[in-house]
Amino acid sequence: MNLGLKMRNSRPKAFGLGGPPTLQKLSPAFAEQRRSLATRALERDAPVRRLDWMLFGAALALSVIGSLLVWSATRPRTHLTGGDPQAFLKKHLLNLAIGLVLFAGVAVLGHRRLRVLVPFVGILAILGLLAALSPLGATINGQKAWILLPAGFSLQPAELAKIGVILGMAMLLAERVDTGDVERPGNRAVFWSLVIAMMPIGIIMLMPDLGSAMVICVIILGVLLASGAQARWIGGLVGLGVMGALAVWKLGILSQYQIDRFAAFTDPTLDPAGVGYNVAQAKMAVGFGGLFGTGLFQGPQTQGQFVPEQQTDFVFSVAGEELGLVGCSVILFLFGVLLWRGIRIAVNADDLFGTIIAAGVVAWLGFQMFENVGMNIGIMPVAGLPLPFVSYGGSSMFAIWIAIGLLQSVHMRGARSLTRA
Repeated sequence: MNLGLKMRNSRPKAFGLGGPPTLQKLSPAFAEQRRSLATRALERDAPVRRLDWMLFGAALALSVIGSLLVWSATRPRTHLTGGDPQAFLKKHLLNLAIGLVLFAGVAVLGHRRLRVLVPFVGILAILGLLAALSPLGATINGQKAWILLPAGFSLQPAELAKIGVILGMAMLLAERVDTGDVERPGNRAVFWSLVIAMMPIGIIMLMPDLGSAMVICVIILGVLLASGAQARWIGGLVGLGVMGALAVWKLGILSQYQIDRFAAFTDPTLDPAGVGYNVAQAKMAVGFGGLFGTGLFQGPQTQGQFVPEQQTDFVFSVAGEELGLVGCSVILFLFGVLLWRGIRIAVNADDLFGTIIAAGVVAWLGFQMFENVGMNIGIMPVAGLPLPFVSYGGSSMFAIWIAIGLLQSVHMRGARSLTRA
């Protein structure tokens, strides 16, 4: 009896506050492990709390809108879908899911850790471009710019090249500035960054893919402006661009198909049933939508399959016809939010490497959006550029979500990201 009583009385002492010192020390660790994931996610320094949710929300909203527009543009095209009206929708959503995984990976890994991988990204981009020019590549619309993959998928290496140019130039231009050796990039750093950037442009022009080359040129200009490089480099780059455009025209590097596109842009009445057909039908679809549109899946031009390539280059015409001016305004507003947040991230970055990355992404996104929307309404020449997030295409979706991941990384690791949202 007495022995049992002593044992019962000893239990609280053994496992309570008077227990062994080792258990006392481990108890805080046990308590920490028992905290829920939701509680940790709400902490001030948690990655989820430090995300730029406006940036992410705008990008995701554009991707969702794009899914609906791609579905509407492709469901009546049985010759493309193989009888499954949701075929392109499923592939588009799969591309979006992969893009979100890439976004999360880049955002968590961080742009600073990616700095050591920049040479590998550049080499991979160059090898991809060369592979597209090899027998592995496929020619579509006069451009040998794609690598065909199984299950009906394709890869456009020029999209990866945009990421490579941004990261490569950022690494070279910011290297000595971020270490405090100099206040702004020197002539040597600017020169070699331009050499790195010109390599993919030269290969892309052999395809020839003028649209991607134009985007990279705008990226280069945006990067140099953000880096603080001397003004003579900016002026020289603009002059070189003009001379390069003239050389491309005079040397006949462009295919006849591309030359005809520019001719149709300068003269909209030229061959409306031939080279000008796409733009003419796209403008008709946008104009037919009016203020509120005809309703999703109800556009006569879209459902009648009058606009070629409507799920890719001319997807904005679907929005114009079926969602009207209001729907198009929402899309442009979301792009405006993306550009605004990107500029703020560039300004608030705590190192030049992050500033240059953010500026390059903003230049890329802004120009490509303007060019795509412009060619749908006839104020820009057709250059074969997709509308970011919205157009169908895996390569474009992957690259642009990687770019958003880079923006988020710069934001989360910026010294002023938590105090100046």
